[in-house]
Amino acid sequence: MTKILVVEDEPRLRKDLVDFLDLCGFSAHGVATARELREMLGNGHDPSIIVLDVGLPDANGFDLAVDIRKDHGCGIIMLTALGDSDDRIRGFNSGADIYLVKHSTLREIEAAIRSLLRRTNPPSSAVGSQPEGQWHLNRTTWVLTAPNLSSLKLTATEFAFINALCQRPGGVCDRLEISEAISRPKTNFDSKHLDAVVSRLRRKLEDRTKLPAPFKVVYGVGYTFTAPSQLA
Repeated sequence: MTKILVVEDEPRLRKDLVDFLDLCGFSAHGVATARELREMLGNGHDPSIIVLDVGLPDANGFDLAVDIRKDHGCGIIMLTALGDSDDRIRGFNSGADIYLVKHSTLREIEAAIRSLLRRTNPPSSAVGSQPEGQWHLNRTTWVLTAPNLSSLKLTATEFAFINALCQRPGGVCDRLEISEAISRPKTNFDSKHLDAVVSRLRRKLEDRTKLPAPFKVVYGVGYTFTAPSQLA
């Protein structure tokens, strides 16, 4: 059963979310603080998705998302009263896959969770060999492996971006096409958000693999994958 962890300090909202998600067929648990979240993750609780309030009493949710993303490959849905463009951009830069404001209905939150799960659990296929110089995207484990065999677990948004580029080898994906591929329910994913995601992914890939990121911007058009790739 899919595990969902709700991090929300307002007791009524936390209970409503947990109860509703349980009724939807998920295994949902709720905590009120960043300390409780860290304890659960440290004790082996491995949620598929964390629904994260930004305004926690003992931590800033943006900073907490950065910490989660360092060690865990789960999806992150931010649920916050902060709804302006700068806050959304900060949320995506922090590692959020989806950014929802708190007037979203329970059904909208459920839809966001199911959309994110579809992104993180695509159909599997056999993995072949990795020729020299080729990048490998595993659509089952959601891992991008470099030619030197170092690898990075992608977020849902990052996976959708890389997957879109790899499905058009040698071609260019325009910004609108990419934005549609990585958009989420109730999320306005504009060019600023896309650039923030790409910039963050570039830094992560180059830090992890010690290789240049295998994609580049085509100014005025979109992005292209610049190296041989294999999808599995």
